[in-house]
Formats: sequence, C-alpha cells, structure tokens
Amino acid sequence: MSTFARVEPPTASEPQLSVLDAGPVPHAATPTLRFQLHLTEPLGREVYVGALTIQVQIDPARRVYDDATRAKLVELFGAPERWAATTHPFQWAQVSTLVPGFTGATSFTLDVPVTYDLEVAASRYFHSLPDGMAPLSFHVTGMLLLVGSGDRMQVVQVPWSCSARWSMPVATWRRTIAAYYPGGGWVRLQTETLDALGAYKAVAGHHDHDACVRALLEGAGR
Repeated sequence: MSTFARVEPPTASEPQLSVLDAGPVPHAATPTLRFQLHLTEPLGREVYVGALTIQVQIDPARRVYDDATRAKLVELFGAPERWAATTHPFQWAQVSTLVPGFTGATSFTLDVPVTYDLEVAASRYFHSLPDGMAPLSFHVTGMLLLVGSGDRMQVVQVPWSCSARWSMPVATWRRTIAAYYPGGGWVRLQTETLDALGAYKAVAGHHDHDACVRALLEGAGR
C-alpha cells in the first residue's frame, strides 16, 4: 500500500482545496465517481489554467469499526490488536486534470475510476463497510499559470500542503457499483481456473457461472 509523508498546513498565500460532493457518473463506459472540488487562490490573482495531479487516499484510522467489519478487513489490516500500526493511509487513485481559468476561486470536477475487483485494496475496503462514511483525503501537486506583477505571466507551484479531508458516504460507492453490477459482484480468476470452471459448467449443464459456483459450494458443504 502506498503512503504519503506528513504535509504541513498551507500558508495563507498558498492555494487551498476543499471537497464539496461526489456521485456516480451516469452512462460512463466504466464505473466512475465524480467529485466536486473547490480551489481557492487566496491572493485573488487571475489564473489562466491549472495543471494538477490529485492523489486520493483512504484514511482508515479516521473511522470507527464494529467487530463484524473488523473481521471483514482482517486481510487488509491484520488482527484488531495490530490496527494501530497497520491502518495507515493508502492510495486509492491518482488523476491528472486541467482546471479552467478563474480569479480568486473556482469549482471543478474530478472523475475517479471505480473497480469492483475485490483483490484491489480500495475496493475490498469499501465493500467491507456496511454503511456510514469512508474517510478520504485529497493531495494536490502541479502548477498554476497566472498573471503576476506587472501583468507578466507567472508559474506558481502547487505544494503538497494543498490537501483536503472529506468523508464519502459508503452509499455513494455502492450506488456507483450497483449501476454496473446490479445484484452481483466481480471476482478475478486465473485463466486456468476460469477454463476449468467453464469445462465443468458445460459437463454439468449449468446455464451460467454463478449456478456452477453455487453447485460447487453446495457440494463442498455436503
């Protein structure tokens, strides 16, 4: 899992970021969450364009978990007694974007692809949460092209201290996934396993892989 070094709070003259909302992108080719972000340039200078890279982290230590949820997350964080040392922030996504020109402050969107592959740490984390909020943080780097003194163009670096914390409703993630995988989920299998499952399905006469897996589980239970 990727982690980030601690960043210092932004100074009064540095760009400041906040998160306003999030929701699924309708009719996207793949599951996608769209975040509504707000960027402020405190000195009120005219910005022609911003070229930003935003890393979205999950901050598991910022949430309380019941025993059932801890049991689901044991593969990610280990036994509950180890969580103080293992629930460090880890990366969910990194997205580059261009922010159109503005003066003072502006709002813009950030599209983050979502996968239901439960071997991906972020997906397994979201899937394990029954409800409530998923604690996130957004870390920005990049540059702003703006009008400086004497109307001269100036490039201003956006430091890592330009960051924001936000808690996303778990229901938002579930709603996004449900639009693409209604009533189901997604599990990655090795090619050899998938071929063997297909061969068994054909011999057993099951109409789909779901019925095939159910039959195998029932047989294992007996």
